[in-house]
Amino acid sequence: MNQVETKHLTKIAFKTLGCKLNFAETEQIAKKFKSNVYKRVEPSDIADIYVFNTCSVTENADKKFKNLVRKANKLNKNAFVAVIGCYAQLKTSEISKIDGVDLVLGASEKFNLDLFIKKRNKEKISKIYSCSIDSFKDFNSSFSDTNSSRTRSFLKIQDGCDYKCTYCTIPLARGQSRSDNIENVLKNVKKIVSKGFKEIVLTGINLGDYGNFNGKLYKKNSGLIDLLNKLENISGVIRYRISSIEPNLLSDEIIEFVSHSKKFLPHFHIPLQSGSDQVLRDMKRRYNSSFYSNLIFKIKKLMPNASIGVDVIVGFPTETYDLFLDTYNFLDNLDVSYFHVFKYSDRENTLSFDITNKVSEKDKIIRSRVLRDLSLKKKTQFYKNNLNKFQNILWESENKHGYIHGLTPNYIKVRQFWNPTLVNSVQKKLLNRIDKDGYARIS
Repeated sequence: MNQVETKHLTKIAFKTLGCKLNFAETEQIAKKFKSNVYKRVEPSDIADIYVFNTCSVTENADKKFKNLVRKANKLNKNAFVAVIGCYAQLKTSEISKIDGVDLVLGASEKFNLDLFIKKRNKEKISKIYSCSIDSFKDFNSSFSDTNSSRTRSFLKIQDGCDYKCTYCTIPLARGQSRSDNIENVLKNVKKIVSKGFKEIVLTGINLGDYGNFNGKLYKKNSGLIDLLNKLENISGVIRYRISSIEPNLLSDEIIEFVSHSKKFLPHFHIPLQSGSDQVLRDMKRRYNSSFYSNLIFKIKKLMPNASIGVDVIVGFPTETYDLFLDTYNFLDNLDVSYFHVFKYSDRENTLSFDITNKVSEKDKIIRSRVLRDLSLKKKTQFYKNNLNKFQNILWESENKHGYIHGLTPNYIKVRQFWNPTLVNSVQKKLLNRIDKDGYARIS
């Protein structure tokens, strides 16, 4: 392409907030914007079009999105700003009134973003396109395969959730649980492998519910364990990672399978949300603390070096100081590797929104800090337990302040000085120390 043609390309920037599933969907949507018409740039660059794929799990995600819109308007006051994602589905009218926003697409329309963008100069389009989430039953396959993420691909295999946790808006934003079929997942995996990816991360909103509809399998032998067995036999894949999975859906069969697998990695991310049984009941979670601790014990018995991540919410409206201490003590005695700590956010149209006597913001901040400190202690100890052991490190593609970063199978983050020849390679190396920033280093 010559310089004259390059100048006439429309510059488009995509920014994703939230989970790995959002990231996979952003990349799928971005593929529809052809390179002979559009040039993809960074969200921090001057662009003609900015696309924000939003999250609505916490109030902080909402604030971050609004700040991004302001920054885009400063970069180019004439830019076209499109908003998609969970927040766009839940708050279409509110978002459309934000200064600088030109288009808001709900769950059923976001995968046609390219058509709306194409029409923007030819005919007047409305600001809002959104349907009732109850009427949305489609499943849109998505996976990331851009150069910027070429060592690990996020593959969406499930969407939506039938659970009714009292704090969560995801069922309102994503609809009922639904899944891709096994045949299509296998096809997508082969496409990903053909692009040179070394690791595939299976993602979903409620991943363990894969293959189910209204609590039952779509058809015989179509559940998550059936898919895992099929994926194990695809040639060319070096490793798979299972993303977040609900504790009540992480079966003994799946744990046993991963413990013997040559490709599925010993890493689990299992939401807990609270270590207090009373708070778990108030949240309408489907397990208690005893069930959760037994689950961790099973994993560690079969895979002593497995990494286990935990999601925790602090400041749920019924979480007293004593109940928070129950969570702290529970986690302190649990053989897990790290936490993701979230401050509870009031979300409209959830049951917890109407609970009175909220926990103060100050107390939420303090509790969050206390658990993050405990998480750092857990993570450091887990890293120390893995020193002087050989690990297969997958090196990533980004030069971060002069370092190249990599991941071991059990999710230990490793770094060394930037070496472009290592990108997208797997090296077996001895972990011998932890540096001042908490990364593992190699000999």
